Amino acid sequence: MSDPLERIAAALDRIAPPPAPAPDFSVASGFVWHVEPDRLAPVSTVNRVALPLLVGIDRARDTLLANTRRFAAGLPANNALLWGARGMGKSSLVKAIHGAVEVDHPGLKLIEIQREDLPSIGRCLALLRGRTERFVLFCDDLSFSHDDAHYKSLKAVLDGGIEGRPDNVVLYATSNRRHLMPRDMIENERSSAISPSEAVEEKVSLSDRFGLWLGFHPCDQDEYLAMIRGYCDAYGVRIDDATLRAEAVEWQATRGARSGRVAWQFFTDLAGRHGVAI
Repeated sequence: MSDPLERIAAALDRIAPPPAPAPDFSVASGFVWHVEPDRLAPVSTVNRVALPLLVGIDRARDTLLANTRRFAAGLPANNALLWGARGMGKSSLVKAIHGAVEVDHPGLKLIEIQREDLPSIGRCLALLRGRTERFVLFCDDLSFSHDDAHYKSLKAVLDGGIEGRPDNVVLYATSNRRHLMPRDMIENERSSAISPSEAVEEKVSLSDRFGLWLGFHPCDQDEYLAMIRGYCDAYGVRIDDATLRAEAVEWQATRGARSGRVAWQFFTDLAGRHGVAI
């Protein structure tokens, strides 16, 4: 009779699904990574706006665009952390730049991975390694709590371990925090740890592993109005400057905030009132 442990292992092998094959990357430009079971689901149409419509983030746009073009051409490129104010176009910029670059480089694919799925990132990379396509791995709204160990999985992309990061993969992540942890949490762990300097060093230093740090700051009123005017011109909404300014400023006041997201929300309302589809 065989060993009971061997029989259990054999039974588990029969139950466990085989590793998912890599999908046909020619069917879409964007994919979403799912687990249980592992798979890359194609996205027929990536939800994005045109790059010229993103106003007030010129430096971040130019830097990330140049980095992405180099990567798509097979040249060295950096992982990038887009951090800063909410609603200022961090995730929109990643998707818009991918759309702009893939026109000349159709082999450039965008893969979105959720923060809670980071422990499976090694299995995702295994499907991508050695492919002829180039992949921008995109993690939106990345942050970690004091007891969150997901950041360790992220090092597989940033540092690559013994295998190294696949040459055809680069990571772009967005976060409201430059160090991926709330400042009060950093200070609390430093003050209560036996070795304060080491308590949060591993988590804080994770952001240092991104070659590019691109900061996004709150927009002023002129930039806010310019965003809306750009949307109006692009989608054919006719409105004079005085009326646009009055309505947009009132909308901003009711929201208690001014950002690219608020500008788009106002424009959505404006286009609906003018009977213009977007």
